[in-house]
Amino acid sequence: MAAFPKSLKASLVVAAVLLFALLMVNQPLQTASAPQGIVSYQLAGTADQAHAIFRSWGSEGVAWAKISLWLDFLFIPAYMLALIHLTRHFTRDRPGIRERVGARWVRALFATAGLSDGAENILLLNNFNPPTDEMSLSATLCALIKFTALTLGIAGLVIIRASRRHPLAHH
Repeated sequence: MAAFPKSLKASLVVAAVLLFALLMVNQPLQTASAPQGIVSYQLAGTADQAHAIFRSWGSEGVAWAKISLWLDFLFIPAYMLALIHLTRHFTRDRPGIRERVGARWVRALFATAGLSDGAENILLLNNFNPPTDEMSLSATLCALIKFTALTLGIAGLVIIRASRRHPLAHH
């Protein structure tokens, strides 16, 4: 495989560092009511579930959750940029129209994931005092859109990469 361009390497490193920081911040948020930490809060869906998660976290955990959400605002553009650079890299030797159209869809899915992630964070930050069913459900829907778009985008990259079954050309 051809060497990764510097912009791709840099964006992957920044995204990885921020992901590691988010994983560290998430550690104290993993409780019986929130086994996946902040992800459990993202998918709470109701005010009652959000309240149960807050009770399990305590005031210190709620503070860590807010830090996680604010840190995620840095992670969103980092992972979007990394995934878009990766899409460009994986499709640079794929000149076919199907591959170009597929790559556009993949980039649109990654952009959708980022926008949904940002909306989700805003909803979650506004759902602390007190949580409501409307905010909880809206945040959950945004999280589901984000996870679906990321999954479909990554699957699209795999399909595009495998479509012609030859390695990246060396230039």
